[in-house]
Amino acid sequence: MITAPLTLNGHKVGSNLERVIRSGQFVVTGELGPPKSHDAEVIRSKAKLLKGYVDAVNLTDNQTAIVRMSSIAAGAILVQEGLEPVIQMTCRDRNRLAIQSDLLGAAA
Repeated sequence: MITAPLTLNGHKVGSNLERVIRSGQFVVTGELGPPKSHDAEVIRSKAKLLKGYVDAVNLTDNQTAIVRMSSIAAGAILVQEGLEPVIQMTCRDRNRLAIQSDLLGAAA
């Protein structure tokens, strides 16, 4: 098993989730469904419940085919709260242009 950190242009890359997987430890993730509103406090309160118990948090994308806060926006809030997001993207309701736009936004 390769355990050395990955680097890109001399900078360490990777994530906490990757580190835990590489170490061979048991990995725990939680799932968080973003709210049906723009209320960031909903994400923050759910984050507090998960913090310290999970290695990463899966963020669903328009769970149950109902409009919800963007999983990318919810992921940014989780990062502010000290959690590592795993952002899901459901391509069912997006064309290629929308997917590319979302990926650029997530990278920002």
